[in-house]
Amino acid sequence: MCAWKNHLLSAFLTGALFCIGSAQAQTQPADAQESAPAVNSPSITVNQAIDRIIERETYEISVIRQFNPIIETYIQDLKPEPGMGAVPVRDHYLLGQADPSKETVDSSMLAKSKDKRDPFNPISHLSGFTGSSHAPESFLKLIYTDSKEFDRQHYQFQFVRREFLGEVRCVVFDLTPLAGSGNGRFKGRIWVEDQKYTIVRFNGTHTPLAAINGVSFAFDSWRLNVRPDLWLPSDIFSQQSELKNSLVDHVRFKSQTRLWGYGLKNSAHDQRMTAEPMVLDHLQRIGLLAPPGEVDKVLETVVNNLEVTNNLDIQPEIRCRVLLTGTFESFSIGHTIVLSRGLLDALPDEASLATMLAQELGTIIVARPETDQSRINVDLANNKVIELLQHSPYKDKLHSAALFLQQLDAQQKVLSRLIGPGLANKTVLATRLMSLAPNLQAQKPDQMAALSVGARIQLDPWSDQLGLLKSKPVALTSSREKMPFEVAPFIPLLTRHKLPPPPQ
Repeated sequence: MCAWKNHLLSAFLTGALFCIGSAQAQTQPADAQESAPAVNSPSITVNQAIDRIIERETYEISVIRQFNPIIETYIQDLKPEPGMGAVPVRDHYLLGQADPSKETVDSSMLAKSKDKRDPFNPISHLSGFTGSSHAPESFLKLIYTDSKEFDRQHYQFQFVRREFLGEVRCVVFDLTPLAGSGNGRFKGRIWVEDQKYTIVRFNGTHTPLAAINGVSFAFDSWRLNVRPDLWLPSDIFSQQSELKNSLVDHVRFKSQTRLWGYGLKNSAHDQRMTAEPMVLDHLQRIGLLAPPGEVDKVLETVVNNLEVTNNLDIQPEIRCRVLLTGTFESFSIGHTIVLSRGLLDALPDEASLATMLAQELGTIIVARPETDQSRINVDLANNKVIELLQHSPYKDKLHSAALFLQQLDAQQKVLSRLIGPGLANKTVLATRLMSLAPNLQAQKPDQMAALSVGARIQLDPWSDQLGLLKSKPVALTSSREKMPFEVAPFIPLLTRHKLPPPPQ
């Protein structure tokens, strides 16, 4: 359970490695590269390393174009707030299937449902690209430094240093577009693993401004080693760095883009699903549900704690699964509880997790076999939830869960795409728990109601397996560092893919 006690990981993300200003090329003489030390071994010079990087990136682009991954972008529009910096005022959610070969995105990943949830499809209220003026293709382009002309004729390469990213040893270069090389060139810093010379991270912007609306993104793009010698785009943090329209020049935005589902073999989008195993299998097959893994076991341990302390023996056994979307979702299908990756990312502690799981467990208990979830008595279910929590190991820590629900209630209008209708039935529960906690105080640094978006869980873009990032909590120095439900930079743990041991 210690993995659920990383209360202050978002503060670490706030001061993360991402730094757009550090992407400027160093000013050294042109012949300095010739005299620079060897990058990896005495037999490899900097110039030879540059040739390998160019050759490898050309190969990487050709490989990436063979896949059609799922791409998700979550965007928060910001405005200055006295004493709080830039705070979210509106959000957008983009979900679709990417075609890197054409640099386009199919927006039909999920069906649109404006009125109510389809009882045969618990996630039918989500839509492809809802309520956003942002073009999804703009974020897809951030998986490349330069998809067409990444070479010496268009860029100056400047060796910087050696550096470890996670467990991967890298060489670092600054890239500067040459004069007259054209618009939309990458300017910034690249990290290159030192075995095959694959770019595994690049941090900077595309310049001069190439977009029609005058917007240029500053971004930090990561690739993960998902197979031997195969690195694929996975996580991109971006923010607006320039906007020419003076009417809205006070608006800025930050976004997180994730790509996964590279290993999917069947991406059919049939929306009518009935039986529990069929629904779960369908969601996993199209890349929306994570395969069973370690995170499921953590959730099932918490559910077991609730059952044992309430003397429950529910058959068939309650199982837990994780929806891969970044929006906040929770629902049950038969005896399977499903929580979204986004919701798990933002929960501050185990008691808050138990509250989310108890909500669905209470729904399962009060539901008759012939009753679908859309017709369940919400008051009766919430009474059962309170009963479960009051007899649970978490009964003395429910104040933190109450704070989390208060934070949801406070921001659900501003962040409607993130919080969405999936948690609408939590309003009554939040009201009943409110008396168990002090009032929400945004200016109080030590009151951690929720974590930032993407703070805890890392997603394998090939297998769709989820892993928990473990980090010690750090002390906050100001209330601004809390960043509840806000977009924060990614810091994935880079490792090299390891082949499973041969069978005995």
